[in-house]
Amino acid sequence: MATQSAIEWTESTWNPVSGCSKISAGCMNCYAERMAKRLKAMGQKRYRNGFKVTLHYEALNEPYRWKKPRVVFVNSMSDLFHEKIPVEFIQDVFSVMNANKRHTFQILTKRSDRLVKLATQLNWTENIWMGVTIENNDYVSRADDLRMVDSAVRFLSLEPLLGPLPDLDLSGIDWVVVGGESGPGARAMQEEWVLGIKEKCEDKHRIPFFFKQWGGINKKKTGRMLQGKTWDQYPKVSNEQLAFA
Repeated sequence: MATQSAIEWTESTWNPVSGCSKISAGCMNCYAERMAKRLKAMGQKRYRNGFKVTLHYEALNEPYRWKKPRVVFVNSMSDLFHEKIPVEFIQDVFSVMNANKRHTFQILTKRSDRLVKLATQLNWTENIWMGVTIENNDYVSRADDLRMVDSAVRFLSLEPLLGPLPDLDLSGIDWVVVGGESGPGARAMQEEWVLGIKEKCEDKHRIPFFFKQWGGINKKKTGRMLQGKTWDQYPKVSNEQLAFA
């Protein structure tokens, strides 16, 4: 099932895949892994395998049943470009998104190398936004990979932001989301790191900037204000699905 999402930059989530594995620094305190273990303990059928990569073929039909246009984060509980997900299943997910153009689908991956490898085998209709996660300066090359993808909107999720990004190139990027890590063991984010990214967005590239959260053990307490303001900018698109923003 698709569910209403508490993630500030989207509207709902859709998980045709669940489960993942750690590949970089941002994965250390994975919220999806914690949630999957909790759902398994609760007896949720789709999470019977815990956080092992699991394909949910029955979920592929769900977007056809959503009558009202919505903004959908695809695979909040996994990574669509995980190496254990067959190319054919990824193509099936894209076919569903292609057929449901009234919805906007947002995809995020840390596996930008596989994204580039498969990109030409996928149909990038205008309702599909592709993003990569970059948590520190060691992974800025993921943005280089993203620039090679023929997506209508290319975006960066700089969350959890674990350090400054002096080498981040924002050319060809349409949207930037920044956020600190939250939950048990959350690593602190420095304001100067955020401001450095915001300045890059504003001064040179004029890229919409979205500040998601400061994070911490209690993210509600730390909030979303940056320099006394909430930053909820979105890319300019022609479709009407972003009316919720």
